[in-house]
Amino acid sequence: MYVYTGGKPGVTLRHFAHPGQAVGPGPSPPWAAADFKDSRVTHSSTSAAACPSPLSPPVRALQAARGALVLATLLTLAACGGGQPAAAGPGGGAPPPPEVGVVTVALQTAPLSTELPGRVEASRVAQVRARVTGIVQKQLFREGSEVKAGQVLFQIDARPYQAAVDSARATLAKAQANAMQATAQATRFKPLREANAISQQEYVNAQSAQAQAEADVAGAQAALQSAQLNLGFATVTAPIAGRIGRALVSEGALVSQAEATQLAVIQQINPVYINATQAVADVARLRAAASAGGRAPAEAVPVRVLLDDGTELPQSGRLLFSDLSVDPSSGQITLRTQVANPQARLLPGMYVRTRLVQGEIANAVLLPQQAVTRGSQGDSVLVVGEGGQPAPRPVKISGSTGSQWIVTEGLKAGEQVIVEGFQKMRPGSPVKPVPWAGAGARAAAPAASAPAAAASR
Repeated sequence: MYVYTGGKPGVTLRHFAHPGQAVGPGPSPPWAAADFKDSRVTHSSTSAAACPSPLSPPVRALQAARGALVLATLLTLAACGGGQPAAAGPGGGAPPPPEVGVVTVALQTAPLSTELPGRVEASRVAQVRARVTGIVQKQLFREGSEVKAGQVLFQIDARPYQAAVDSARATLAKAQANAMQATAQATRFKPLREANAISQQEYVNAQSAQAQAEADVAGAQAALQSAQLNLGFATVTAPIAGRIGRALVSEGALVSQAEATQLAVIQQINPVYINATQAVADVARLRAAASAGGRAPAEAVPVRVLLDDGTELPQSGRLLFSDLSVDPSSGQITLRTQVANPQARLLPGMYVRTRLVQGEIANAVLLPQQAVTRGSQGDSVLVVGEGGQPAPRPVKISGSTGSQWIVTEGLKAGEQVIVEGFQKMRPGSPVKPVPWAGAGARAAAPAASAPAAAASR
């Protein structure tokens, strides 16, 4: 057999003898010219057809010896490693059972709450409109600010109305002078009539003139009061206290009494109302639960308010049953909740959710929502049974409170319900139950380890 040993100046072929032959350098075989082509090597001119085949008996014998050596090496390695099994489990090499987070069933009294979507509405709304015709001269408020009842908002040109007041006052003075004259004449005619110095008709005419003069005085007084009212309407004031919006007219605009031009809107947002809808049957149960304690429904049913981002307001609301109306098309009832709003976090038109506690359920179980599988065939959970084997268990869900389901049937006290680690479970294999720390504990653990890691650096 010939082996190519290589070399930069040329090519060297070393001859390895077959069994029984000597090993040493020898002449290049004729087939070497076909396998090792190099311009610096001189070979025999023997044709390639006369070369021995690469799979000749000597080559096959060498390949068989090499295969036997590889097989012996593998068997040796297997024998050496067999005495040290990696991660051998207690069951003769089986892996340990996976850990799953569980909660232990405990019976308790659970509040039955319902979340309803609703819209915020101002408790009082006043549209500021023009009550006289004229030119707006001044705007005396800051848009979006809090105003008090009676605060001046706009000033309309009052000169025409001041003139009307002066004219009405003059008319009243004239009527009062005429009344004085008529009264004096009637008083003077009375003794003359008693002495038959004047006729009865003259005395009646004097009394009639006195009454007409007094009526003219009353009419003039009414005209003066009306003129004074119009003069006062030229100064536009806030009818209620609250937050005023933007001005709907600007200075120099002509406003009209006939069209009742709207100038601004004032809304009282402390407290506010939240209007939500619920089915009639649910409202009936709510009323029954509220009256069970012998108190008024508005006092017995607390309402929590959740903002659009999930934040819960610290103050609770009060449910009002006086403002209920049934929608004949949907059978829904509008529930009105009154909520204090001192920090103005609730604005009219805002979408919120109201959480109402509609009663209590005794001997109930609270489970995280991720532990319950809900489907068309019913609700079920996985319970750790004997030998650590997980088994499905059908349950009955009667409501929710926060992020937990209220389970009323299917579980017993002390049982362990799997909450986490479903992806680790294998069919027919046991599991190792460990107490479930919950999402809050898992989130707090990395946060607590961050300062320690920073300190170690």
